[in-house]
Amino acid sequence: MHVVLLVFVYLIAVAIVATGGVLIARQRSARVRVGKGIGVDSIAEPSGSSVPPPAETALEETPVPLSSGMARTRGVVGAALARMRLRGGLDEAFWSEMEETLLLADLGLVITSELVAETRQKYRMTGLNSSVEAIELLRATMLSTMMDVDRTLNLDGDPPSVILLIGVNGAGKTTTIGKLAKYFADEGRAVVLAAGDTFRAAASDQLDTWASRAGVEIVKGAPGGDPAAVVFDAASKASAKGAQIVIADTAGRLQTSSNLMEELKKIRRVTDRAPGTLTEVLLVIDATTGQNGLVQAKSFTEAAGTTGVVLTKLDGSAKGGVAYAIEKELGIPIKFVGTGEGIADLVPFDPVTYVDEICGFGS
Repeated sequence: MHVVLLVFVYLIAVAIVATGGVLIARQRSARVRVGKGIGVDSIAEPSGSSVPPPAETALEETPVPLSSGMARTRGVVGAALARMRLRGGLDEAFWSEMEETLLLADLGLVITSELVAETRQKYRMTGLNSSVEAIELLRATMLSTMMDVDRTLNLDGDPPSVILLIGVNGAGKTTTIGKLAKYFADEGRAVVLAAGDTFRAAASDQLDTWASRAGVEIVKGAPGGDPAAVVFDAASKASAKGAQIVIADTAGRLQTSSNLMEELKKIRRVTDRAPGTLTEVLLVIDATTGQNGLVQAKSFTEAAGTTGVVLTKLDGSAKGGVAYAIEKELGIPIKFVGTGEGIADLVPFDPVTYVDEICGFGS
């Protein structure tokens, strides 16, 4: 009996080994057929197959949404207004708290006072009687200012469309140009960058890196050269090559520097004479500067005719209220917002998401 049992176990073991060998042989055979060589290391995908990008690339090219970029504003201002919705009746302290909370977002004293007064007046006229309705009315009042603004990028006129970026030192112009180039390149547009910041030593090299990442061409001038000439040359090259868009960098300058502001006017005049059409002058403002951004917008608009604002570093600040202040006081549209450090982290400004995050209705 024991002998029969041992023979039976032996036969089962032999069968298992044989089956495993067949499976291994089949796997090796399949690997050899897929690859050009032999073995795991030489496996190659069939010609014409679509290979997914590495995880890092996929993450880099997924833009951070505006709601995520406003996390700090939401955490400070939105959270406070959300808590206020839970209150019962309304008294003078409620309206004072609303004003103090909005000031934390850096809307500015005058604009905040006007906004709260307008909301309060509408509240009385409509006969509402709850804190929830009061905050909803604040939201509606803010949206009434921001919803009728045209935020589309103007690319009309004879090509190439020239987009000039201006702003103070450290606002993030060079980074924004790289992101904007990627934005247009992903739409299938041919882009040429103009390294118009000829004074900062590293500016041209930094823009060159962004051009490479975005897959676009760049025109550079000599260090210390005439920035207007660089922009003109870039527009000429774009026209000759059939590129649709030129994005021009300029040196950072303080709004109080009269000589540099005059130079900015010259760049604009020369660009107007270059091939193509100057369609946009975008002012890049660092959101962390708060109300100083409003001062910058006034000065740069007088010097260069700002057509729109790109708000950068919003993800690093709770002072997102400056966007409302700029549109309310100057009527200049916020067109793009920088929401992170990745090349894709530049998103069109959405006033509904923006106001919801401030008023505590966001995610």
